[in-house]
Amino acid sequence: MPELPDVAAYIGALEPRIVGQPLEHVRLRAHAFILRTADPPLASVEGRVVRELRRVGKRIAIGLEGDLWLVIHLMIAGRLHWRAPGASLGGRNGLAAFDFPAGTLVLTEAGSKRRASLHVLRGDAALRGIDPGGIDVFASDLDAFRRALTIENRTLKRALTDPRNLDGIGNAYSDEILHAAGLSPIALTHKLSPAEWERLFAATRATLQTWIGRLGAEAGESFPEHVTAFRPDMAVHGRFGKPCPRCGEPVQRIRYADNETNYCARCQTGGVLLADRSLSRLLKGDWPRSLEELEALKRR
Repeated sequence: MPELPDVAAYIGALEPRIVGQPLEHVRLRAHAFILRTADPPLASVEGRVVRELRRVGKRIAIGLEGDLWLVIHLMIAGRLHWRAPGASLGGRNGLAAFDFPAGTLVLTEAGSKRRASLHVLRGDAALRGIDPGGIDVFASDLDAFRRALTIENRTLKRALTDPRNLDGIGNAYSDEILHAAGLSPIALTHKLSPAEWERLFAATRATLQTWIGRLGAEAGESFPEHVTAFRPDMAVHGRFGKPCPRCGEPVQRIRYADNETNYCARCQTGGVLLADRSLSRLLKGDWPRSLEELEALKRR
């Protein structure tokens, strides 16, 4: 799912292209079910000039004259593309097209599960109503950050990715943040020391800022066409079995449902391997508890 740095890259590319320009027409693929609101009607945004863009968590909000907002939530597989004026929706992945004088913004979604959404809202109050409420880490201090993550006693992984706590962080960048902070993904928020909170806060801001800058520089004046949660220069996310850039030990993972958590046992858990549910069931009492035990198993 595109997260804060990815959404920031999209907004940075869209601002010079559509702010001050009229949204001439919106086209939706029939039966796409992407439009989740009926009032105001979608046709009410056509012909109106774009006044501003905002990020609302992982959503992109396009503000138009008349106090109307088009809000795009890409979810897991949604992506944006800048095409020539009047470009077609393309293949079956094309869900919506937003026509501007200089080009067409096309929304696609890969796969069979249609989760991406489009809302038409009127007024700032309606826009605030779809905000999950997580704090902006760049607009908060350490105390506010700690309060947000300690509302409940949860694992750091869950606390970082809960949009009611923090704004715009998901599976990929939470892995990177925790590695940068040297903290276990299953450490409990109520158990962190003051020094660990300082490390986590600094790592969260630094990691997000680094990737915002990196993705912006990567796109340059072009439109970001390769938004992905798996990047070769990430430290641990999506790098299971590959060497940790800090210590060289293989990156480990915990798999669950459609996601996985990646971490370095040496740098984050004191060498302890965290139990992976599927492998734990298979190995039972033979589950290795440390990197050394894992290496011994491999040599059998």
